[in-house]
Amino acid sequence: MRQALRWNRITLGALLLLVPLIAWADAAALDPAVPERITWQKSPVELALTVGKERRVDFPRPVKVGVPATIQSVLRVQSVAGSVYLLAHQPFGPTRVMVRAIEGGNVYLLDLSASDEGGPSPPIQILDPEPGEPDPVANRATRSADFPAYGYVALIRFAAQQLYAPARLLKGLPGVVRVPVHREAVGLLRGGQVVAEPWVAWRAGDLYVTAVKLTNQSDQAVVLDPRTLRGTWLTAAFQHNRLLPSGDEADTTAVYLISARPFETAL
Repeated sequence: MRQALRWNRITLGALLLLVPLIAWADAAALDPAVPERITWQKSPVELALTVGKERRVDFPRPVKVGVPATIQSVLRVQSVAGSVYLLAHQPFGPTRVMVRAIEGGNVYLLDLSASDEGGPSPPIQILDPEPGEPDPVANRATRSADFPAYGYVALIRFAAQQLYAPARLLKGLPGVVRVPVHREAVGLLRGGQVVAEPWVAWRAGDLYVTAVKLTNQSDQAVVLDPRTLRGTWLTAAFQHNRLLPSGDEADTTAVYLISARPFETAL
């Protein structure tokens, strides 16, 4: 059930501190053409396709894709120099697809699904973990005790960097893992002028971090106010607190939300 934002759990001071950390990111970077970066951590990557809309997945090296017979007739797959192009002709349910690197033999797993709903989705860029980065599977039993508890500032900085920083500068945070989130418009802000679409989410211990794309649908500029947010959030930070009218290049921004529960539950 949607609840009003509990203002006592989010302070203006926190907002003023967090917003400058991510102000360097260009709002235009939320364009669907900008890749979503995912570090491979041995957990299958959930990838939703829209029927008739091609989606690209970039890997660190050229790969071969093993498509199960159950979806070969409804999915077109083309692999070119490390980029895989996926086009669904019909809806299908979650299906595991194995992708193997031609050199080195690295294996990546994708959980593909397709539906008639939705528009163009951003490309996906799969990154290999940095050398020496902890194995998320090998130490699962002691993971929660070994990894530090991150503060709100560190988590929001991490989320912003994952979306906008050059790939060569990306670094993971031990214990912070990507979690699935439905990329469908939600009623996050009151008033109806701004459309909110969850973009990507992570879990860090007992905390969840969700980046949500915000787009102004009105012909007037909109000043974003955290008091208009629906849901129960520990803190929130707008990338920019003012959106220009619909159609302007600055009609889009992002909000970063930290919650004690997954996004859909906290909303």
